[in-house]
This record gives sequence, structure tokens and C-alpha cells, in this order.
Amino acid sequence: MKHKTLIRTRPHQGATEILVLVEHPMETGQRIDPKTKRKIPAHFIQTLTIAVNGRPVAEADLSVAISKDPLLGVLVDGTKAGDTVTVDWHDNKGETGGAKTVVS
Repeated sequence: MKHKTLIRTRPHQGATEILVLVEHPMETGQRIDPKTKRKIPAHFIQTLTIAVNGRPVAEADLSVAISKDPLLGVLVDGTKAGDTVTVDWHDNKGETGGAKTVVS
């Protein structure tokens, strides 16, 4: 399944705010499918990394406690226009995703 990853950057008080939205179901494994009456299998992002110019600036260990389509944000000092922001993530089913953008 393809999960879209969106990145937005904007200047914020001398730093760069990086916002990441991942379209992902983030299933806990506890909900019941109303049609089948069976539990929906767990499906959640485990790790997400944000890097600037190849250098990790934030790493998050996520779990079933995070809502569907998670939105994460970080403030990063020392960035400038033209820097490359990369996001990579991995979930519990072995799926991966990510995106890349340039700071404007």
C-alpha cells in the first residue's frame, strides 16, 4: 500500500519549522471491523527520521498510541534556503516511505 508523505518548511524565529504529515492508518490492533467482526490487524509507523542535508536532526519512535495520519513538527536551527530535508519512515509491516523537499 502506498502511503503519501508530505513535508512543509517555513522560517520560524530564526530557525526552520519542518512539518511532516504521513497518510497512514495507524491501526492499534484493537479495533473491530464492523463488517467481519474481527480485529483489524495492527499497522503503525515504528520509526521516522528527519534529516537536513543528510544529517539526522530528529528521530521518533512511534507506536499504536499515535493517531491516524500523524503530523509531526520540529524546529531546526542552522538551516538555510536550498538545504535538502529528507523524511524516511518504517512501519511494523515492513512498509517504508518518505519524501524530500528543499528549504525555501
